[in-house]
Amino acid sequence: MIFKDKGPIFYTHTRLGKNGEHFKMYKFRSMVVGADEILKRYLDENEEIRKEFEENYKLKDDPRITKLGNFLRKTSIDEIPQILNILKGDMTLIGPRPIVDDEVKKFGNKIRIVHSVKPGITGYWAANGRSDTTYEQRVDMEAFYAEHYSLKMDVKIFLKTISSVLKKEGAI
Repeated sequence: MIFKDKGPIFYTHTRLGKNGEHFKMYKFRSMVVGADEILKRYLDENEEIRKEFEENYKLKDDPRITKLGNFLRKTSIDEIPQILNILKGDMTLIGPRPIVDDEVKKFGNKIRIVHSVKPGITGYWAANGRSDTTYEQRVDMEAFYAEHYSLKMDVKIFLKTISSVLKKEGAI
């Protein structure tokens, strides 16, 4: 049965927003209860998987994702609760995706420009490949957006995001 996991509906996670300030980001939970502990054990036991995670901060075949969670992620429905983050002023609709503390090192000197704008539910990187890109490409796209954002670009990103979500492009 798809609803056999009895954990909470929502998941909150600390992310970095504008000016590197921490905030709680909301999502529909897509992983099993205790996913952080499971990940730690999984990475400790699998060197190749650990390298994949350290490179991308994601796993292509993540064993922690529930069946319902897989659907939520493929359709991006898991992101809907971030509307609360917009209402709270932590995020915007369009902007660089918020990252966790460990990812700052991947951004190098581009972190300052990325954190000069509020993060978004979707953005240039999210609409242009998401998980089908390298982390280095992600950094470049997030920095490009932060340096060049405009209403015209935001409209293009919004429309491209709708198309990407409907086609399930780049979702893992």
